[in-house]
Formats: sequence, C-alpha cells, structure tokens
Amino acid sequence: MTSGGLVSIEPQELKFPFELKKQISCSLQLSNKTDNYVAFKVKTTNPKKYCVRPNTGIVLPRSTSDVIVTMQAQREAPPDMQCKDKFLLQCVVAGPGATVKDITPEMFNKESGNQVEESKLKVVYVSPPQPPSPVPEGSEEGSSPRASVSDNGNVNAPEFAAVSRAHVEPQAHISRGYGESQDKASEAKALISKLTEEKNSTIQHNNKLRQELELLRRQGSKSGGGVPFLYVVIVGLLGILLGYLLRKT
Repeated sequence: MTSGGLVSIEPQELKFPFELKKQISCSLQLSNKTDNYVAFKVKTTNPKKYCVRPNTGIVLPRSTSDVIVTMQAQREAPPDMQCKDKFLLQCVVAGPGATVKDITPEMFNKESGNQVEESKLKVVYVSPPQPPSPVPEGSEEGSSPRASVSDNGNVNAPEFAAVSRAHVEPQAHISRGYGESQDKASEAKALISKLTEEKNSTIQHNNKLRQELELLRRQGSKSGGGVPFLYVVIVGLLGILLGYLLRKT
C-alpha cells in the first residue's frame, strides 16, 4: 500500500493479466486519511493505450474511492513481458463540500504554490490465471494418477485404458464399413445375375419366334399363299417388345 499525507493507494502497482487482443482492467482504491475533501487527478505516460474512469474526482473525508484503469486490446506482447508505462496520481486538498465540477487544472499546478501530493505507479504484466486441471477419478487429490499392478501382473492405468478405447473404436467403424460394402456388392451381383437371366430368356424367346415364323413361311409357300396378316402383326409387335427389353438391359 502506498501511503501519503492525504490518501493511501491500494495496490502499489497496476497489475494487468496480459492477453492478446483483449481489453483488460484493474482497479485502484484511494483512501482519504484526513478530515478534508481531497481532489485527485490521474495521468499516464501512454494516454492512447489506457482509459481511466474517473480520471479526476473527489474523495470525501475518511472515505474511499475506486478508479478503474482499462488497457486497450494489444496486438502483440512486449519483449519479456516488460512494460515501461507509468501512472501519476496527484492529490490536493479541496474546499469543504467540493464536487467534481469544482476541480480545475490550476489546483494541481505546483508553480502556483499549491501543495500537491504525487504518487507514481508502475504497470506490471502478469500471466492470466490458468483454469484448474481436473483430478482423474480414483486418484488422490494433489497427486498424479499412477499405474497399479494387479495380482496376475497386469498393469491397470487410466492412460492405457484411454489408448485402448482410441484404438478399438476406429476398428469397429472399419468393420461396420466393410460389412456394408459386402452387402452392397452382394445386392449388385444378384441384380446383374437377374438381368442376365432375363436377357437370355428374351433371346431364346426371340429365336423361337423366328423359328415359328420360318415354319409359317414354309407352310405358306407349300400351300401357294402368303403369310397371314395376323401372324405378321403379332411377330412385329413381339420384335418391338424384344428390342425394348434389350435396350433396357
């Protein structure tokens, strides 16, 4: 705690848990140790980098006031996480019942003979808090899980169990995929076999029709007449049907 004649400051340094591309805030608490109204003003060596709320104010007698300092999001970390930025807190006794509207720049001007109390604060970057690591089931708190050996000499460890599950699950997926591929191949073979049988049957039927047509032609030539028109129509329709079936297969 930084302590002056007018106010005490907590903490003594501005500590920011540094993270890239993220706004970070920290707070200061000013405690008025006197029975007077105290006006304060906060300055920094890098005003574009920080936002201070409030940057000026009044601390009532024997009371406290909080100041929030926000660092803008940074795109890159400084070398060795060292920061050279500094803050200056100026305090001066104000008149009884003073408010923020009564604060003027001249109040903090030493050349005017005002008694100005100044406190310098450094900026420190700290690592952000890490989330607590989960404690594995069956292990003692504060100790890492250890492998145990059973009576038959087998090793029982959480690491080995996790590795085993990781290897078995992909094998199960491969087996299911292989079985599905075999089923699809069997269905395709059955469909091809069925289409082949239908094609052969159609060809045989066509040959039979041709033989019957040839027989009718011979009988017609013997009888001295032509082939009946009905037979010609029937044979033509069957030929069209046969050609459609052959193209489909």
